[in-house]
Amino acid sequence: MSQQSTPIAKGKILKSLLIPTMKNFLFGVIALGVVLFLPAWTFNYWQAWIFILVFTVLVNVSGVYFSIKDPALIERRKEAGPGAEQSTGRKINIIYAYISELGLLVFSALDHHFEWSHMPAYVSMIGIGLVVLANVIWYYSKKENSFAGSAIKIYEDQKVISTGPYALVRHPNYVGDLTLIIGIPLALGSWWGLVVFALIIPAMVWKILDEEKLLKKDLPGYVEYTQKVQYRLVPYLW
Repeated sequence: MSQQSTPIAKGKILKSLLIPTMKNFLFGVIALGVVLFLPAWTFNYWQAWIFILVFTVLVNVSGVYFSIKDPALIERRKEAGPGAEQSTGRKINIIYAYISELGLLVFSALDHHFEWSHMPAYVSMIGIGLVVLANVIWYYSKKENSFAGSAIKIYEDQKVISTGPYALVRHPNYVGDLTLIIGIPLALGSWWGLVVFALIIPAMVWKILDEEKLLKKDLPGYVEYTQKVQYRLVPYLW
C-alpha cells in the first residue's frame, strides 16, 4: 500500500507546486525584464532574452526539485537574508552584495544601450554556459549539504559535510555564485560588466572568512575539515 501511495503523494506535491512555480517564473521574467530592458531601452536585446529564459527556468526547476526532495532546505533559504543575520557587519555585507548584483545587471544593460563594448556572440553563449554551470554547481552543493546557502548560523542538527564537491573546496555554493557573476556580464554581452564583477569579490571573500570563523568556533569537526580540505573557493589558489 505504501509503495502505491508514494507516487500519489508526489503527484499531489507537484500539483501544489505548479501554480506557485508558474507565479515565481512569471515574476522572475517580469522583474529581470524590467531590470534589463529598461536601462537597455530596447527589446532588441537577444542576449537578455536568452539569459532571462535560461536563468528563470533553471531556478524554478531547482526550486521544485528541492521542495520535493528537501523542503527543510527551502525553508531555511526563505529565512536567509539581512534580517536573519545577527551581526550588523553581515547585514551590511548582504545588502552590499544584493546592490552589487543588481548593479551588475543594470550596468551590463546600459553597456548594450550605449554600445560601450562589443562582444562576439560566441562569448555571450559561453556566458550562458557559465550561468547553466552555476546552477549545476548549486544543485550538487545543496544536494550534498542541506544547509548550503543559508544565513551564517549553526543549526542544531548541522554537521560537517566533506563529500561530493565539499571534498574539493570548502564552499562550493560560493563557487556557484562566483561562476554566475562571471557569466552574467558575458551572457549579456558586456565586457564592462566585468568591472562590477570585480566589486563583488571583496564582499564574497569577507563573507567566507567571517563564515569560517563562526564554523570553526561552533561546528564540531570543522577545524579538522579545514585541515583536510585546504582550499576555500578555487583549488590551488585560495
